[in-house]
Amino acid sequence: MEDRSHKVLLALVMLFLFAVIVLQYVCPGTECQLLRLRAFSPSAAAADPYRAEDETPARFGPHLLRRVDFNIKGDDLIVFLHIQKTGGTTFGRHLVRNIQLEQPCECRAGQKKCTCHRPGKRETWLFS
Repeated sequence: MEDRSHKVLLALVMLFLFAVIVLQYVCPGTECQLLRLRAFSPSAAAADPYRAEDETPARFGPHLLRRVDFNIKGDDLIVFLHIQKTGGTTFGRHLVRNIQLEQPCECRAGQKKCTCHRPGKRETWLFS
């Protein structure tokens, strides 16, 4: 009888370890939607995925601003984050080559990075 209880206990421990490993594989982050009971309710499926958990409204506008007041001679700068396989290289190339500037960006052959300085200064206005 004692041998059987050890086997049952060992099976339960192994099942628990297996469940923990699978849970870490499925939900590697700190937040897991599988652990929330609310995530499986019908109202959660219709909820706005962009709404914050504390029910504060979103801080972005519904429309893109096509005109932005960018002062290239001042302290404004652009940070261009390149994410692989998203067309970022094409966008970055367009950004530095097709914009009409007083002082064009310097692009060296063989490098994907271009240096864009402010007019009359050696300060960089574009980081990519």
